[in-house]
Amino acid sequence: MDKDIKDLDLLILGGGPAGLTAAMYGARAKLELLLIENQMVGGQVRSSYTIENYPGFKTIEGSKLAEFMKDQALELGVKIDEFDKILKVTLSHNEKLIETEKFIYRPKALIISTGGAPKKLPIPNENNFSGKGIHYCAVCDGAVYEDCTLGVVGGGNSALEEALFLTKFASKVIMIRRYDYFKGEKATLENLLKHPKVEVLYNWDLVDVKGDMFVNKAMIKNTKTGEEKEICLDAVFGYIGNEPKTDLFREYIELNNEGYILTDANMETNIKGVYAAGDVREKVFRQITTAVADGTIAALAAEKYIADKKIY
Repeated sequence: MDKDIKDLDLLILGGGPAGLTAAMYGARAKLELLLIENQMVGGQVRSSYTIENYPGFKTIEGSKLAEFMKDQALELGVKIDEFDKILKVTLSHNEKLIETEKFIYRPKALIISTGGAPKKLPIPNENNFSGKGIHYCAVCDGAVYEDCTLGVVGGGNSALEEALFLTKFASKVIMIRRYDYFKGEKATLENLLKHPKVEVLYNWDLVDVKGDMFVNKAMIKNTKTGEEKEICLDAVFGYIGNEPKTDLFREYIELNNEGYILTDANMETNIKGVYAAGDVREKVFRQITTAVADGTIAALAAEKYIADKKIY
């Protein structure tokens, strides 16, 4: 059966802070728009336990901030379609077609804010123990490991914050850090290093995990001496970075070597009327505040593009 084609001014792909902000600005500009999210609206913010660097809140749970943003967008009249998977896109200067499981959309302008997904741990048994002792979201999976010994791999803010969150449940949290330093915020690092449940293994890298049905051991290797040893762990949580969700757009949109979308200062891609915002875009800093800024600029630029098309 052929799918209905729906024409509209603006289509936004992705419902994280960048997409929700773009939708708010688009709604205030009275654009006919739709925001599509194939999971729950909120993006990676929703899985953050505590956020302490977003203006207006000294501290706030990530899920609450996500709900505040969603509610504000809905109050402005934004239409949100959750859990609708994008199957195919066809993009050109003259026409944009986005096919989902339900419809084919033909917007005048498109904003891509699909964000990123956690990089998988590069170990042989990752696939065998995914969800059975290998995890990438402490808020989602940490509570099942009450009084357990947990490992955290990574050195940025996400790793530090999630390790602190895991101390609420675990009897011990072991930070496996391949270098002798961390890249996260100093205040968060200080809180981690003074926590009585946390042990840091500097210059050690995760090589693999072992277990029967579930993980019970981790093999680690010293990055300076080459020494290898096993440690007892009930689970490992990986935070080694994100990968942009750009596979659908590779045929049409210019990407950098890591797969991030290239844009100009107005968030426009190499295709007129197609914009990118948030973690999916090439940039130095990926924060909630920078995602919100991207969404603002992309929406304003899209509004101008749509207005100019109507004039001509």
